[in-house]
This record gives sequence, structure tokens and C-alpha cells, in this order.
Amino acid sequence: MRTELDPIEFGRGPTYRLLNSVVVPRPIAWVSTRSADGVDNLAPHSFFTISCVDPPMVQFTSVGRKDSLRNAQETGEFVVCLAAEQLFEQVNATATDFPSGVSEFSEVGLTPEPSAVVAPPRVVESPVALECRLHQTLELGDSTVVIGRVVHAAVTTDMFDGDPQSGGLPSIDKLRPLARLGRNEWSTIGAVLDITRISHKEWPGHYAGRSSPPTA
Repeated sequence: MRTELDPIEFGRGPTYRLLNSVVVPRPIAWVSTRSADGVDNLAPHSFFTISCVDPPMVQFTSVGRKDSLRNAQETGEFVVCLAAEQLFEQVNATATDFPSGVSEFSEVGLTPEPSAVVAPPRVVESPVALECRLHQTLELGDSTVVIGRVVHAAVTTDMFDGDPQSGGLPSIDKLRPLARLGRNEWSTIGAVLDITRISHKEWPGHYAGRSSPPTA
């Protein structure tokens, strides 16, 4: 038995909360921007993903017209910082509806550092910063998708499990990223499952005539 729901009949608010509860976990873009007047802003956005590989692009969605969206459109730049587990309270606090002329950095007690390529600052306490130049925005109903081209990446060296020039990557156990769930719930990485993809030629059923997938 299932509960069938029509988004129009269900309503905007309930549908929004339902989507937030079932599209989970969602990675968090901790977006740093600088207004045209020079005020730094920092806010978490949980509608966030990679948009393109070549050139590298990421995107976040602003529900309504928030400071992150306005600043990115006015200046053409933003920085996506990693929302790490140890920064849980600060990440949540930067979602407070401070007035536009107030910087979340100073209010929450975070340290801004100059970015390498763009004007908005990076968060010193965050282990990863993706500096972006605005590629385009896409208006969808009451929301706006903000797509930025990654023009520089800065990762705390200790996060890597080897030399990045030789294929070393940041370790998930060191990054400890936060994610959003429904309601006021957040999550950490929990158990990490590791499995390798195989080609069709390697699929056991291809050779053995079996229709069922391989067992663990």
C-alpha cells in the first residue's frame, strides 16, 4: 500500500518538506559571496551538485532571492566551501536570516581568507574551497539554479591520502562532510560502502547464462 500525493493538491509547503525528506542525503554547498558594496556573505545551500566535468562546474539552487544569489549575479563570483562535521553548529548558524549588510563570518566567528582567483573569501576552517565564476543562472518557478565554473580549488593538504599529482584523493574519513536530511535533521557519513563497477563482458550472467546479479 502506498500514499498517493498530487503536488498541486498537497500544496507547496508540504511538497517542499516531502522532497526534503526523501531526496536524502543532500550535500551542502557552503557558499561564500561578496556584495557589490563589499560585504561578505556565507550561507549553506543543500540543493547542490556537480554540473559538468569539462569544464568543471558546480551548481546550487537558491529557493527565493537570497543574498548568495543576488551577490553572485551582481559580481559574477562565489566560493563553495565544504561543510565539515566539526563545523556543524557554525554551518547551521550561517543559515540565520541576518540583514544583508551583516557578514556571517563575523557573526558566527569564522575566519575569512583571501581566495586565489576570485574576490569572495574562503572559510579558513573549511578543508575545501572551490572558487567559481558565474556561468549562468536558470530560473525555475520560485527558485534559481546558480551554475559556476570552478576556476581554482584549494584543499587542505592533510586531507589527501597521497600525492594528488599521482592520483591521491581527499579521504572521506578526513573530510567528514555534513549532509542535510528532512525536518531539522542532518547526517554525517556513517558507514562507507566500497564496490567496484564491472563491464558488461565481466558480468557473470553474460558467461554463465544467469539472469541474477552476482552475490556479495
